[in-house]
Amino acid sequence: MSKTQSAMVELGTVAPAFELVDVVTGTAVGRDDVAEDMPGLLVMFVCVHCPYVKHVEEELARIGRDYEGRIGMVAISSNDVVAYPQDGPEEMKRQATRLGWRFPYLYDESQEVARAYEAACTPDFFLFDGEMQLVYRGQLDDSRPQRPSGGGNDFPVTGKDLRKALDEVIAGERPDTNQRTSLGCNIKWRE
Repeated sequence: MSKTQSAMVELGTVAPAFELVDVVTGTAVGRDDVAEDMPGLLVMFVCVHCPYVKHVEEELARIGRDYEGRIGMVAISSNDVVAYPQDGPEEMKRQATRLGWRFPYLYDESQEVARAYEAACTPDFFLFDGEMQLVYRGQLDDSRPQRPSGGGNDFPVTGKDLRKALDEVIAGERPDTNQRTSLGCNIKWRE
């Protein structure tokens, strides 16, 4: 399992527009569709096979339930499905259905959206305010999956860092700018 940190894109960056197909519903979903009438937008880059995503996927489901209707949320998978077929749309749909994800799960086949967001790893989190300006990019929480080669920790998966930022955006406040990088598998770019 490779270990890659998020790029920590500059705060204030405007959320790039996108329109991708939701693997569960088969409908096209755009940035503005998800963010409409919401105080902010959470964009999560994830995939099916990554051990770091597997470590937090149930917490992502809880966040989806806890924040549904309170903030716009979307998950995007941008991995190369030729090299990693287990990250393809059918497996993505199974993952979202199994976990009960209540947010759209979009397939970025061209990888253009991941590049536009400067996503580097899975999971990689980007939280924007109502003006679509980046206010949080970083870790879900301090927990890390155990790895066969060592590392990881026994901290519980709570989502505390991301949840705090979500609560602040919903309250119309700015999250603390002292943010820790997300850590995960690198996005599997096509050659």
